[in-house]
Amino acid sequence: MLDQNTVEIIKATIPAVQPRADEITACFYPLMFAQYPEVIPYFNQTHQAKGAQPKALANAVVAYAANIDSLGNLSDAVTRIVQKHCALGILPEQYAIVGSCLLQAIKQVLGDAASDEVIDAWGKAYQQLADILIEAEEAVYAASARQPGGWRGEREFRVVRKQAESAVISSFYLEPADGGAIPEFSPGQYITVLTEIAGEPVRRNYSLSDAPGTGYLRISVKKEPEGVVSSFLHDQINEGDSLSLRAPFGEFTLRENSKPLVLLTGGVGITPAMSMLNAAASSGREIHFIHAALNSQAHAFKADVDQLAQQHSNVQPFYIYNQPTDDCQPHARGLIDAQMISALLPQTSDIEFYLLGPKPFMQAALKIARSLGVPECQTHFEFFGPMEALEA
Repeated sequence: MLDQNTVEIIKATIPAVQPRADEITACFYPLMFAQYPEVIPYFNQTHQAKGAQPKALANAVVAYAANIDSLGNLSDAVTRIVQKHCALGILPEQYAIVGSCLLQAIKQVLGDAASDEVIDAWGKAYQQLADILIEAEEAVYAASARQPGGWRGEREFRVVRKQAESAVISSFYLEPADGGAIPEFSPGQYITVLTEIAGEPVRRNYSLSDAPGTGYLRISVKKEPEGVVSSFLHDQINEGDSLSLRAPFGEFTLRENSKPLVLLTGGVGITPAMSMLNAAASSGREIHFIHAALNSQAHAFKADVDQLAQQHSNVQPFYIYNQPTDDCQPHARGLIDAQMISALLPQTSDIEFYLLGPKPFMQAALKIARSLGVPECQTHFEFFGPMEALEA
């Protein structure tokens, strides 16, 4: 627990820190990368370039400071951070690196306002947060390794099958090179792929796109125009090749209950929804699988979803194409809106509503969920970046 004087200093300095939080984190990352280049592989440089990662960190710093004497308010945020850190393999000793560089950035940006007393208080506050995260992450690491088929650290998997799902998305079926078991995971979770490209180590998270219990792990990757890792996987990884993986993590998971399930996805956001759909299709639960794509060429997993719908009357698919070609036959054309989605769903807001896709799609989908009165605790999504960007 922090002493009262430290708490008061943190709260008193929030008005100075908050308006300059973006400057602090923009200063922090270059400092850290220059002083500790070994941490660079843990960070997606595309997110760095776009400013999403610094902005997210800035908001997290401000939120922590604002709740310094009521940390229970941040329990959901802490859970998300812990899952992300475990997926990346963050180690306790790396917290000292972050802490040192963050305090340097605060001092550099705030100048004389960041007195020794202020820096000391922020150092104590940071250490409190670091201790909370380290303890929580160790519990998650240990639980993951304890379960049958679980592991800690990296594990080698072989690509036993590579399959095109659309013009831009390919699936990679992965089995352990050691012949061992695969752990049960929660539909919606992701794994981390670790590889080396042009001599540089990189790691990326990819959602698992099939249900647990299949005997393999499947990721379905969109080849992004400037995607370093996605292009590498598409162009250079083939059947028989090996990849190092970290175990499944993530809190964007299927809630298993009897409420109607709505899976509203756009583009490659379909991947975790396929894991959820494959796991839930035989449950008898009412499932609305709504997917938006450019056209039939970009639409992944259509045949799989249609087959599930034929086998299970509780599965109701609906497809929307924004740029259909002459041979496309979607259920609707254009962009999603509240009237379109409302007409598909049961006349109740007591549903589990999942949404995932590109940022503009998610902005629209989140507004739709709220307009339908879906409770916040039953509206689920994953988004890298500050919530303000999603709600703008």
